[in-house]
Amino acid sequence: MGAMDGVRVLDLTNVLAGPFATELLALAGAEVIKIENPLGGDLARKLGCVGDLNRKLMGTSFLAQNANKKSVTLNLKEERAREIFLELVLTADVVVENFRPGVMKRLGLGWEKLSTIRPDLIYCAISGFGQTGPDAHKPAYDQIIQGLSGVMAVNGDERLNPLRAGFPVCDTVGGMNAALAILMALYHREKTGEGQMIDVALLDSIMPLMGWVAANLLIGGQQPVPMGNDNFTAAPSGTFRTSDGHINIAANQQEQWENVADVLGVPELKDDARFRERDERKKNRKALTPLLEERLMQRPTAEWVEALNAKGVPSGEILSLEDALLSPQVEHRGSIGTVSAAEAGEIRVFNLTAEFEKTPGALTSPPPTLSQHTDAVLAELGYEAEEIAKLRESGVV
Repeated sequence: MGAMDGVRVLDLTNVLAGPFATELLALAGAEVIKIENPLGGDLARKLGCVGDLNRKLMGTSFLAQNANKKSVTLNLKEERAREIFLELVLTADVVVENFRPGVMKRLGLGWEKLSTIRPDLIYCAISGFGQTGPDAHKPAYDQIIQGLSGVMAVNGDERLNPLRAGFPVCDTVGGMNAALAILMALYHREKTGEGQMIDVALLDSIMPLMGWVAANLLIGGQQPVPMGNDNFTAAPSGTFRTSDGHINIAANQQEQWENVADVLGVPELKDDARFRERDERKKNRKALTPLLEERLMQRPTAEWVEALNAKGVPSGEILSLEDALLSPQVEHRGSIGTVSAAEAGEIRVFNLTAEFEKTPGALTSPPPTLSQHTDAVLAELGYEAEEIAKLRESGVV
């Protein structure tokens, strides 16, 4: 039994933020019915690095975050399709959409309408800037939000700045924020019986993740300085060269710094006035780093990781993505599961990454082909096979 067994979600979302939110719910046991347009469906079906899968509407971008879902096609520009959608709303607990503000209302399917027929419905709208405000109707993709949020301004270093994160962090965090908000709303409904509208903006979602950097500015008046791989809270804390590559060291406590000096064989640095105290080390990190690297470059990364960790100094290799995905720890935790998907064969995708003692998440079904579950879901609503065939012939489904 999943934590969200018995919860039905109607998912009208596309591409990343919305589908990631609903996949988290699906992995936790919710029944997620993905409502797609009959002509192509979710844009992510055509996105990815494998052209043949894109043409088959099973692109890697779609496969990445649509496991455990059902696909139903409805052409919501058609009145009959909108009527069917309203029938589905009567059976649902949650509706999630990521259209531009106002689109659902113009279709006659906005919160105002849906709440009249299902007062306890949870309705979550995900957009770049939210449903209100001077930027609400502007188009937004992840990189636009990275730029407008300040994320790109704090990344990189004096040579390369601004710099975007290497994956769509704003979309992903927006999806996590939406999933969390839906759970909060469902909890409130459990206590009161009340449904509600949730307005999630990617811009709002990403900014709290910069909490420490923002607090230094909002409270301390300190402007952020792009520091590359260095950690602004401590020194030595960052990335350092070794004989065969690089190592991450995070000596954030005084005892850890002293252990670094001892393990590297430079105990005299502990008494150097430039490095004795945390704040002085931070001011003089450019002088400290080459002194440490002079020793680090005498041995390979793996040896230093073992020696430093043995002394309680957090350190680690910098793995390629492939090595990280195949690491024994990731395998042990079951973060990635395997399912057999139509057109794509056996694929590896992420599982729910929180381990529940009593209600564990599970990867139970592959990402659906377009319209795979339309007939079954309509039949559940009481439609006969002949009527479904007519709906399909007329372009409603």
